[in-house]
Amino acid sequence: MPGLVDVHTHFMPQRVLDKVWAYFDAVGPKTSVEWPITYRYAEEERLAVLRGFGVRAFTAMIYPHKPGMAAWLNDWSAGFAARHPDCLHTATFFPEPEAPAYLERAISAGARVCKAHVQVGDYDPADPLLDPVWGLLAESGVPTVIHCGSGPAPGKHTGPGPIADVLARHPRLRLIVAHMGMPEYREFLELAEVHPGVHLDTTMAFTDFSESLLPFPSGLRPRLAEHRDRILFGSDFPNIPYGYAHALESLTRLGQDDDWLRAVVHDNAARLFALPAV
Repeated sequence: MPGLVDVHTHFMPQRVLDKVWAYFDAVGPKTSVEWPITYRYAEEERLAVLRGFGVRAFTAMIYPHKPGMAAWLNDWSAGFAARHPDCLHTATFFPEPEAPAYLERAISAGARVCKAHVQVGDYDPADPLLDPVWGLLAESGVPTVIHCGSGPAPGKHTGPGPIADVLARHPRLRLIVAHMGMPEYREFLELAEVHPGVHLDTTMAFTDFSESLLPFPSGLRPRLAEHRDRILFGSDFPNIPYGYAHALESLTRLGQDDDWLRAVVHDNAARLFALPAV
């Protein structure tokens, strides 16, 4: 293998990342589930560590939680990708009138993947303000990694229903459902059966941490083989409460063959993002 492709890593402005880390620091006292940030390092050290794992391409998952935030996150991300060519230039959006214009600028500037976080943004992905955004993404073919499952806690607009509504209007969309759709694993696998552009990423799924809270049903494991060409490796680095290697080790415990593992950790994403052969 030429390396790993990790479609779900977080690099963002430090003041934003500090707030994300503060949120996870507060999770333990509120829920009795500790969430230590394993890779709480400075940016350059985080990059070196990630590359040291053999990752040849990764993302900078950014996401706004309010209007007026996405455009400047996109500007920051464009600069980050320019400084680090192994990062897939990442963009984001929010349901606001300006969204089609700033997303079109980002795509014209070379954005190769988008991030949407329905839970944190607390918005309906089927909001009419996003209809031109989804249309632009469907037309351009730029994939969107979308956190739309109801884990770790449900939101007003999480679950497969709102995304099914979006796909009914934009069937050519390329969506990468984060965390395998946790905990609605079955429903999102069924959505992938209906829509060929729907993929799923393995972020945090199958790990000891997630299996203790929202386990993946053993009866669904045969479905993993059926969707071998549309499952992509994601880690949530650096915001994970365990070592990076554990995310990979967890995939080896699913009873899938070497071809499946190779496809998930490299080949599927390499094809989706047209990475050069090495």
